[in-house]
Amino acid sequence: MATNVYGDISPRTAGFAVRKLLDRGQFLMVLERFGQVDPQGQNKTKTRKWRRYLSLPRATAPLAEGISPAGQRLNYVDVNATLEQYGDLVKVSDVILDTHEDPVLDETVKIMGEQAAETVEVVRYNVLKAGTNVFYPAGATTRVGVASPITRAVLRQVIRSFNRNKARSISEIIKASALVSTEPVAPSYFALGHTDLESDIRGIIGFVPCEQYSNSDKALPGEIGKVESTRFILSALLEPWLAAATTASTQSTYLSNGAVTASGSADVYPILVIARDAYAIVPLQGKNAVSVAVVNPKPVHGDELGQSGFASWKTYQTAAILNQLWIARIEVACTATPS
Repeated sequence: MATNVYGDISPRTAGFAVRKLLDRGQFLMVLERFGQVDPQGQNKTKTRKWRRYLSLPRATAPLAEGISPAGQRLNYVDVNATLEQYGDLVKVSDVILDTHEDPVLDETVKIMGEQAAETVEVVRYNVLKAGTNVFYPAGATTRVGVASPITRAVLRQVIRSFNRNKARSISEIIKASALVSTEPVAPSYFALGHTDLESDIRGIIGFVPCEQYSNSDKALPGEIGKVESTRFILSALLEPWLAAATTASTQSTYLSNGAVTASGSADVYPILVIARDAYAIVPLQGKNAVSVAVVNPKPVHGDELGQSGFASWKTYQTAAILNQLWIARIEVACTATPS
């Protein structure tokens, strides 16, 4: 019986392909683990809507005897996002499948799993780094003026802003598995940045490496340590804006265009500091998140000799910031030659 879901392989084989795709891609999914998960069911609109009710003003005036207060109206904010479809394919000839010593289609599915994970991560990253809650180290007020690495002072400014705006620390995250389920973590905020920043972060006053945690086994993939209530996780996918600062990188002070140069405009690295329920995602995890098709070469109209087959993937994804005051972007430079 033909099926339009998995292509020209049995459901069992196709299901195995989906698991392999997720297994290979999961390590790169840094943003997957901290967003509010909101899967999209089939036969639904492409538009997603999240609603947040606003706090009521404090009722500090004493009540008058026998007189009810005027009361309050509920106010809310809607956040909308549109699902977009992403995907790709790799065509394979019958000669390769018949003569190559490697399991080409099997390897193709693994590589495409990595491609799918990186694609979705960057799509989400582009949404989150466009937030409006921005902080700079001392001496800068805009991106073009950035001329300093990350400091404890600017990190404390972010946490103070979170506390003023009722942000909550994160106490559970999405498990690193094919299932959409959660696991507990010690309450904290999480800061996500590029791997280039590791030396600068380790140089922050009060930095504690994850090896010194009371239970170092609880460190997450990519985590290097913490500063006070903020844990740092790094990924090479969280890329900087190249040469975005007008500050000259004299004497190789900061990386410029990703390299150590004698002079040039400094790259600007965003560090995303995240509180609980700051953003929402449509997860890559789960059996319906990614459609994988593997079709072996066979005679069809347009390919009567059955000389080509393909492997492909596609997914619907979106992300949205739910509260701009619960996600902060710190824009910093990266020391070119760490001491």
